[in-house]
Amino acid sequence: MTLLDVTTVYISHPACLEHETGSDHPESRQRLYAIEDALISAGLMNLLRRIDAPRVTREQLCRVHSPAYVDEIERLVPQSDLVTLDADTVMGPHSLEAACRAAGAMVQGVDMVTGGETDTVFCATRPPGHHAGRSSAMGFCIFNNVAVGAAHALAAGLERVAIVDFDVHHGNGTESIFQTDDRVMLCSVFQHPYYPGTDPVTDSDHIIHAPLRSGAYSEEFQQTIKHHLLPALHGFRPELILVSAGFDSHFEDGMGELNLLDSDYYWVTREIVEAAVQHARGRVVSTLEGGYESSALGRSVAQHVRALMCI
Repeated sequence: MTLLDVTTVYISHPACLEHETGSDHPESRQRLYAIEDALISAGLMNLLRRIDAPRVTREQLCRVHSPAYVDEIERLVPQSDLVTLDADTVMGPHSLEAACRAAGAMVQGVDMVTGGETDTVFCATRPPGHHAGRSSAMGFCIFNNVAVGAAHALAAGLERVAIVDFDVHHGNGTESIFQTDDRVMLCSVFQHPYYPGTDPVTDSDHIIHAPLRSGAYSEEFQQTIKHHLLPALHGFRPELILVSAGFDSHFEDGMGELNLLDSDYYWVTREIVEAAVQHARGRVVSTLEGGYESSALGRSVAQHVRALMCI
């Protein structure tokens, strides 16, 4: 295939708007409103095929989460108000449904690209997922959506799946889940030192860290990806690329201390799509992670989706 042939699907679900986090919590439903508004304003939404996310199954969740953890999350769903899962992560009455749809979106996306129904997918869902470990919620995350997608692809018969994570915070949950599974390559560019305190050094061939100093600008971001992540990604020759798409490295986003621009998200996504065209039949499934300043988030996602669409 060529970049001119790419088709893109947008997966979301109304349940993701019902995940309550409290009035002052940065991970709010406003994030999804901002994304949709920006895609409409950019003239992209009417070019996308929109699909409601299915609900993830217990079997799909338990490929990456312990059955005991899944049971505990189901048990903790409150009838009203909020319950605290960790210092940053809360759950309301509708949060489990939202989390199941967010994970299910990745499963649907993987099925669609591997089944030839589309080439690229963006999952506009919440809660995010990349901090969630096998048996733990963390950092706004309940289930690890991108890990569920990767495990589903492996269960379907793929042998090499790559995950590219460009959130300002390292996806420690994803790394812990696939630490000993070299069928999955995790390529992460993230601020260091910063939450969650990940060691920037790794001795694994399939876990690639590309830490950025506080205050780094576009050139450093792009050069780090060119010289560290992309050679590893191409060397791995993935059959599918998944993306943990965090937009909190933007200079307007107070959740990070990096200085990326809207255009950086187009650039990195284009590099990912080109790698997918070369190695993975163009197959890319992206899921929303961070990004908490509404205007910057919306504009950055529009650039990300534009690059997924190759326009």
